[in-house]
Amino acid sequence: MRIDYNIKDKFDFWVLGSIIALITFGLMAIYSSTLNHPTAYGNFEKQLYWAVGSFIFLITVVFLPKQILRLSVVPLYVISIAMLLVVLFAGKTVYGAKSWLSFGPFGFQPSEFAKIGLILSIAYWFGNRQRDINSIKDIGIALIISGIPIILILLEPDMGTAIVFIVVTLTMIFWAGISLFSVFVVLSPGFVAFSSLFGTVYFLISLVIVAGLLFFFKRDLFFSITIFVINISAGFLFDFLFKILKPHQQKRIEAFLDPAADPLGSGYNAMQAKVAIGSGGLFGKGFLHGNQTQLRFIPEQWTDFIYCVIGEEFGFLGGIAVLILFLVIFIRLLHILSQVKDAFYSLIIVGILTLLFTHFAINIGMNVGLIPVIGLPLPFLSYGGSSLLQNMILIGIVMNIYKNRKQNV
Repeated sequence: MRIDYNIKDKFDFWVLGSIIALITFGLMAIYSSTLNHPTAYGNFEKQLYWAVGSFIFLITVVFLPKQILRLSVVPLYVISIAMLLVVLFAGKTVYGAKSWLSFGPFGFQPSEFAKIGLILSIAYWFGNRQRDINSIKDIGIALIISGIPIILILLEPDMGTAIVFIVVTLTMIFWAGISLFSVFVVLSPGFVAFSSLFGTVYFLISLVIVAGLLFFFKRDLFFSITIFVINISAGFLFDFLFKILKPHQQKRIEAFLDPAADPLGSGYNAMQAKVAIGSGGLFGKGFLHGNQTQLRFIPEQWTDFIYCVIGEEFGFLGGIAVLILFLVIFIRLLHILSQVKDAFYSLIIVGILTLLFTHFAINIGMNVGLIPVIGLPLPFLSYGGSSLLQNMILIGIVMNIYKNRKQNV
């Protein structure tokens, strides 16, 4: 009885059980989508090896001394920046982005491990009680800490990963205690720029909303006018920024606005993914019996569009099961967060939760046609050793905090 209690006290088995179930779903979907593929037949075995190895890393991280998290912040950040620099000069180009480093038969993405360095660094910076979250200096340094890897990732270029870094940074800054008005100032230009995607009417509506919020906050008139002008500029500058994007990135945005405009080109994957999910019905067509999957209608379906494999072969129930498993993970992470009072550890959990949720929301969204095809894997399911290892290490960090939760107060 004593042994069982100790094990239960060290691990959150709801989180571990959900992750094991998601990895199992992913392995089945990878096996199905690569079974008859001439160049990806061995991907299932590779992912299986990565799954076993990643689980070993998770257990190792759980039992590391709790002080190791603070001590590893600077080394991890410096190493991650160094790898991002190296990949720009010696990296391998995959899907138009120079984002891979190869060592013989092995390859990995430095940007995946940079996520760990980013989360720990921001948590360490704002975890210090001497920081003033509403100080321009302290916020500025935090933005520099996150801005360096973001710029390096954009140079690859990898827009999807850069978006994740931005979301994680802003969420952690908000959790650290930034005022609501400061959040509004930071986010409103992006909101206006995004609204301008849909035309002049939506652009004007967003400006009315911004003006209403400025009136609500009742700040200095000159400052309020300045913020409003910045928001107007953000909308008008969208065309300029749109032209800076790579052609394939422009096509993805255009396909999001109207997938039917280029059904055989930029809108192809999004439309075929919806067809696959819709054709699965309630119970699915059965394992290895999905037409879209087995006939390879969607290129490299085992990566970013793995959810539509599950939707087609396991149906609505399979798709919902995946969503429920993620929901369990998110709820349990929030529960662990509520038990930790130390700012450093709580910020780490917030960063990890934000990272997983952002990947989840964007990937599911692009599979069902709610957002543009950005190119982000679905955590624990999509094929990719770097992504799986990074996610398992992050869960190991959460479990380490959970194990020491009675001390992290």
